[in-house]
Amino acid sequence: MDTIAGVHPVLEALRAGRPLDRILIARGASHFRVREILAAARERGIPVRFEPREALDRAASGAPHQGVVAVGAAHRYADLEEIVEGAELLVALDGVEDPHNLGAIVRTAHAAGASGVIVPARRAAGLTETAAKAASGALEYLPVARVTNLNRALDQLKQRGFRVYGLDERGSEVYCRIEWRQPAVIVLGGEGRGLRQHTRARCDSLVRIPVVGPIASLNVSVAAGIVLFEWKRQRDEQR
Repeated sequence: MDTIAGVHPVLEALRAGRPLDRILIARGASHFRVREILAAARERGIPVRFEPREALDRAASGAPHQGVVAVGAAHRYADLEEIVEGAELLVALDGVEDPHNLGAIVRTAHAAGASGVIVPARRAAGLTETAAKAASGALEYLPVARVTNLNRALDQLKQRGFRVYGLDERGSEVYCRIEWRQPAVIVLGGEGRGLRQHTRARCDSLVRIPVVGPIASLNVSVAAGIVLFEWKRQRDEQR
């Protein structure tokens, strides 16, 4: 995990436009430069977390940090507008927190023909080295857009003609029995929790994957592969 420790190094990284996944600030830090860091992070949409100083000590591996540590991103985040034009399929993640799952979904989405992946800025895995390794090179070809508010982004996409499908074990439609429309957004929920209520409310359709046995849900990256390649199968048949 690439980290930058110290008020001035973090501020310079922000000014230089370096890809950053998140910034950690020690609770109670009062250096006047911290306000500059907060403003710059807000402008670039970089999440800021206020953590105990012990957590920053661990993140900085003992290096002097003055109450500020930035965690570098393995790849630049795209803007939402960069991935919308001409897209037939986008994948949105509603709180996927495991970077291995994020990377695996990026890899699968690229293989299925998606134009981009959308992740929220908070309470979600970012483009860390772990995610990049799990993506196995797919980040070089498939952009990942980070948005401040996922539900607002879904509303914008619906206004631009996208149909939003939420994958939910309580969905009324079976994924392989519906006609997937284009352009589409497939929304996947976080590990264990699934789709949040406000996200479910924005979906035009809620689809499920039937399973056998008492375990009702699949790992999110496995479920992504099943649904994305059903979308691809139908699209290929139409061509």
